Amino acid sequence: MNHYETVFILNPVLSDVQIEETVKKFEDFLINNGAKMVAKENWGLKKLAYPIQNKKSGFYHLFEFTNSGEVVTPYEQEFRRDERVMRFLTVKLDKHAVAWAEKRRTRNKTAKA
Repeated sequence: MNHYETVFILNPVLSDVQIEETVKKFEDFLINNGAKMVAKENWGLKKLAYPIQNKKSGFYHLFEFTNSGEVVTPYEQEFRRDERVMRFLTVKLDKHAVAWAEKRRTRNKTAKA
């Protein structure tokens, strides 16, 4: 099983309900295609480094999942089809990146507690 991480930016004019629906849509797509969700993070509204589609901010979300790899291409195709998504990036994590992601998650949990 390969370990993947996807960060995507949603349009800032979306309502909370629309954001939840979009995130749920992509999470369900992964689960229905055999991926196992490892982590899911909502980073909230952040200022962009440069304008995208004349927008200066966007809602950031991160998915971490495992899969054998055949789901990544159709998953990215769904991102391209959805007009609510401004940008996305999916990367395959090596063993060092997986360890770093686990360390970051535990650090975030202890900071919230």
